[in-house]
Amino acid sequence: MNKKVTIQGYEGSFHQVAARQFFGKTVEVITCDTFREVVKIGADSKQSDGAVMAIENSIAGSILPNYNLLQKSNLKVIGEVYLQISQNLLVNPGVKLSDIKEVHSHPMAILQCLDYLEEHHFKLVESEDTALSAKMVHQHKSKHIAAIASKFAAQLYNLEVIAPDVHTLKNNITRFLILAPAKMKIEIEDANKASIYFQTDHSKGILSKILAKIAQGGVNLSKLQSMPIPGSTFKYGFYLDLEFEQNKQIEKVLESVKTMTNSFKVFGLYKKGKVVKG
Repeated sequence: MNKKVTIQGYEGSFHQVAARQFFGKTVEVITCDTFREVVKIGADSKQSDGAVMAIENSIAGSILPNYNLLQKSNLKVIGEVYLQISQNLLVNPGVKLSDIKEVHSHPMAILQCLDYLEEHHFKLVESEDTALSAKMVHQHKSKHIAAIASKFAAQLYNLEVIAPDVHTLKNNITRFLILAPAKMKIEIEDANKASIYFQTDHSKGILSKILAKIAQGGVNLSKLQSMPIPGSTFKYGFYLDLEFEQNKQIEKVLESVKTMTNSFKVFGLYKKGKVVKG
């Protein structure tokens, strides 16, 4: 039976590309307008097997609202995908570069490709999603409109890649979390990464003591993200990604950290992802 997961955006989006990288090409997607909807439906095992959600980008940084959604959700992290984002200029079959007058895409995608686009003096039209732009180009059959989107969107909507990799910064990687309903029992073999959240009592030096305890346990801190605690006055909670070699090692460290913190939560133990081409 095929897996069914929620994603933000439309079919052909980079979220779907990430889902296919993790679950395989047969994975079904439930498209959602917002990340809040992604989390809500993804946590309901009657509607889905989980969710795929972008959490950070190598250029734009962390997607802070998604950390907040994760912290409040009934989802656990079972994996991750690092997707190298490839933005491409897509057209209907037979269209030449000289035919194009307008390029449609998400504002961020347009910004990422601005150097290339300005060379050709196209009219730039912002849309809500890269994949939606590709779908629109296909539906209208126009020879004067192109879209910036993924190569997968080109396959999905029968478009041609007239110019590949038109983004300015080539090292553009988005990290996607693979999430499953918390009540699902999923054993991750060879887990070597953990994502956790905690709040402290804000006593003097408490965070440095916690980080020292992690280092003493031989666990590598690969990410530390602070987030304001809702309703507080400049108090913060912390999200951490930890890399380890053995389960006993991480279990011991997590137990130590738990005794030193408040509102401690383990999002999941999973296998560290590798960078793949989008």
